[in-house]
Amino acid sequence: MKNADRVHGADEPFAFNAETEALAQAAINKYPEGNQRSAVMPLLDIAQRQCGGWLPVPAMEYIADYLDMPAIRVLEVASFYTMYNMKPVGKYFVQVCGTTPCWLRGSDNIMKVCHDELGIKSGETSEDGMFSLLEVECLGACVNAPMVQINDDYYEDLDSDSTKRIFDQLRAGETPKTGSQVERHTCEPIGGMTSLEHQEPARAESVAGKGDS
Repeated sequence: MKNADRVHGADEPFAFNAETEALAQAAINKYPEGNQRSAVMPLLDIAQRQCGGWLPVPAMEYIADYLDMPAIRVLEVASFYTMYNMKPVGKYFVQVCGTTPCWLRGSDNIMKVCHDELGIKSGETSEDGMFSLLEVECLGACVNAPMVQINDDYYEDLDSDSTKRIFDQLRAGETPKTGSQVERHTCEPIGGMTSLEHQEPARAESVAGKGDS
């Protein structure tokens, strides 16, 4: 399920719809009887998507009632993990990895492109509500650094030109190519494999010394 097209209002009442209710029940059913509260994290994600990418207070209170747990416990979880947004975000939530591998490969330049192209700084949302920008810690694609996550998609092996192209395509309503932007196959070396390309020949059995005993 993708994020809803409409952003939920801060004070608007919340309830799961038919689709999210089914997803919530499926998540809860993964846990043994009596441990339904363990489903709080997937339910928060489901609610966040229904709300257009963020978690208003009514949604967290609804989940607390849904799982029969104190609302403060739900708030503690939602405010601890960075995957949950405590304020509205744009249609495209751009997360730029700034951890060491990405920084060594030029994440500062990627962030500058984001500033220049989107007209916002980290933690801000563009006036048209199209983009939100945030510098984050490791997103787990270090070998293909630098990279950004936009909503649920990863864009890797970026440079200034490819980053601009992605933004242009999103503005035009197009779907940019995900993954490596330099035609790398998954996380293999650029240009293909450089080792373990050939099977080692079978070693001839040594006959030296046979019969010496």
